[in-house]
Amino acid sequence: MAKKLFINGKFVEGSAGKVIQVTDPHTNKVFEEVSEGSVEDVRTMVEAAEKAFRGGWGTSLPHERAAFLRRIAAGIRDRLEEISRLESMNVGKPIGDSRWEVNAGAELFDYYAGAVAIFGGETLPVSRPGVDLTFRQPIGVAACITPWNYPFMMACSKVAPALAAGNSVILKPASYTPLSALALAEIVEKAELPAGVLQVVCGPGSTVGNALVEHPLVGKISFTGETTTGAELLRKSSDRIARLSLELGGKSPNIICEDADLERAASTSPLAVFGNTGQDCCARSRAFVHEKVLDEFVERFVAATKKLVIGYPLDDKTEVGPMVSRSQRQISLDYIQLGEKEGAKRVHGGEVIDTPELKDGNYLTPAVLVNVRNEMRVAQEEIFGPVLCVIPYKDEAEMIRQANHCKYGLSGSIWTRDVARALRIAKAVESGVLSVNCNNSVFNEAPFGGFKQSGIGRERGLYALEAFTEVKNVFIWVGS
Repeated sequence: MAKKLFINGKFVEGSAGKVIQVTDPHTNKVFEEVSEGSVEDVRTMVEAAEKAFRGGWGTSLPHERAAFLRRIAAGIRDRLEEISRLESMNVGKPIGDSRWEVNAGAELFDYYAGAVAIFGGETLPVSRPGVDLTFRQPIGVAACITPWNYPFMMACSKVAPALAAGNSVILKPASYTPLSALALAEIVEKAELPAGVLQVVCGPGSTVGNALVEHPLVGKISFTGETTTGAELLRKSSDRIARLSLELGGKSPNIICEDADLERAASTSPLAVFGNTGQDCCARSRAFVHEKVLDEFVERFVAATKKLVIGYPLDDKTEVGPMVSRSQRQISLDYIQLGEKEGAKRVHGGEVIDTPELKDGNYLTPAVLVNVRNEMRVAQEEIFGPVLCVIPYKDEAEMIRQANHCKYGLSGSIWTRDVARALRIAKAVESGVLSVNCNNSVFNEAPFGGFKQSGIGRERGLYALEAFTEVKNVFIWVGS
């Protein structure tokens, strides 16, 4: 029997009677079915969400909402292993990564349970006798549309602050990966969150996604996904000026200066681009390497890449699993071929794995391309697969110009022992999040989002609470 949608506090079948087949990327076999929502289901959900918001959730006290969030966090931890296995079987990611992500989801609910207690307005000095106050108020019904590459963690990063701020939420996971979102709904049901405050609908963006975006009672849209889809959502929501947050694509630089710790940079950078099989908007897929250390870095990087364990996602030793689908793998293969036609040289990987254990899955060896020029399509377009483009440089100013010569500006890393240089480059690179001498730049407590076509707005930290609220200014006259 197909898993049901979560509508107004109950698990029910979609009104259209259709199902979504969920495939295991390791075998390409269907292992679960999920009820598909319809436009009519969305209308029902929005009305229930609006009723829940107006009926008390929108005016509930912060400590009341925090108590629910903590119960949800505890429920996630109680089912950590189960949800982690679902995530690995659904996406193809290594089980160790899934455990980390599910635990991070629990931490997000705990974080916002605490953050909402200190999040509020301020008093401002003004030019008239009186007191000027600002309030932070929830927007109302929020539609949270999440991607297939980090399904559970991305759902939590949107749902937790939206609920904490007092919004009611309709969550639409990607059709590829709906299972962990429905598990979250089960946890919410057990936590006894009021009916209609969080609902989950599964289905294509062309139907249920559009219905959410275009509904006049949906006041906030938070989307993570492909840049072209984000642009389309921006157009669709513009007529009614809905509040919109977009977290989109990336083509992030990994900058290796001549004084970098090459051993550390080369040994840790492979998973910065090949982790989650390269299906990561933050993937450091352009390596700008100073010509003085180019050969040594590439040699060390390739050696480290060869040591990565590619295999069955549920094996604890696996570091790189299959891609989510055959079509996604073919995109990477096509880009590798294009890069070679453009003049790049493939020095490692880019091959379909056809061993008896893995031949049925969507496996691809991580590819390293050298002799890449920044203007090549393979260096400019988001591949969303395990492909690294190595671009040599000799002048810092020219490197920064090339790093910024890209429509994206999401993430990146800088490797240098010179603090002044690190700060200089960090200020100059047009990117929303950067790390120095490591590849960690996303934290629950800190803002996450991009410049240029990588998106609009910020998630995580107190910035997410700002994104799910409106600011109201109130002046109280106290003059005689």
